[in-house]
Amino acid sequence: MPTNLTPPESEEYAPFYAGYIQRAQTRGDVFAALPKQIDEIQHALGKLSDEQALFRDAPNEWSIEEVMGHLNDVERVFSYRLLRVSRNDPTPLPGFEQEDYVREAGFDNCALNDLIQEFEYLRRANILAICNMSEESALRRGTASGYTVSARALIYMMVGHVDHHLASLREKYLPALK
Repeated sequence: MPTNLTPPESEEYAPFYAGYIQRAQTRGDVFAALPKQIDEIQHALGKLSDEQALFRDAPNEWSIEEVMGHLNDVERVFSYRLLRVSRNDPTPLPGFEQEDYVREAGFDNCALNDLIQEFEYLRRANILAICNMSEESALRRGTASGYTVSARALIYMMVGHVDHHLASLREKYLPALK
């Protein structure tokens, strides 16, 4: 496991990921944050009914189930990028359109607890992969969405992305359900 995973430099990720990197940095230890986010999602959403999980904070916004499904999609995308970059694969990786993914997935037809459990399984697999990564692998760089990205930046992005959406859920969605 990379024991001294310092935050990535700005040239290690696309500018639009800077907010995720910053959120992850506020956690301090990103390794500790990875499993903790499983519990945070469970605590924030685990008691909601499937009916409550269909709530949208505005007409054109995602439902809670769609947000959870999106977290799973991005966990998969970031982990695939992490695998390729950490293995020193020079092949440029394409971007993806999150709105299309959510629209096509049908997350509102899924049980919220299944989506939460899926996140747990994805994240636990990623934790194992990261723990088995060498320090050298964590510093490797590749290309995704036309930008340079390092393996360590992807780890920070995983944490920051979840924090971004949890903050939105806590600020905009969950208060409306009380």
